[in-house]
Amino acid sequence: MAVRLQLPRKKAPNPTDRHVGSRVRMRRIMLAMSQEKLGAALRITFQQVQKYERGANRIGASRLQQMSHILQVPVEFFFEGAPDASAPHGSNGSALSMAQINDFISDSDGLRMIGAFMRIDNAALRRRIVMLVQEIAGDDY
Repeated sequence: MAVRLQLPRKKAPNPTDRHVGSRVRMRRIMLAMSQEKLGAALRITFQQVQKYERGANRIGASRLQQMSHILQVPVEFFFEGAPDASAPHGSNGSALSMAQINDFISDSDGLRMIGAFMRIDNAALRRRIVMLVQEIAGDDY
């Protein structure tokens, strides 16, 4: 009879760590900086940058301050829109919505779309574009 060892399950990343990591990723992409370049500036591997961005590894205070200098944002930037740690998990319907927004603005296509949209000076044209996208998505409003 074979003996099986029970290995402990990996813990899911803390929502705040995931949020901070996604903000690091978003800002890095906004600056067109690779994970390798950020890692070199921090004197860590790009794999460690990946772990930070996924929220798998928690970013320490001194490392976060280093990142804020390299990414040219105040430390507070990484916490903007963070889930409320004092609220019961899943108690606020906007948490999922905030996660979706963060995913969108952390993606290079999302950033390109935002940049292009913001360069459209004509407000009426922007409204028509929003209406077109809503129609394509099947939104009824």
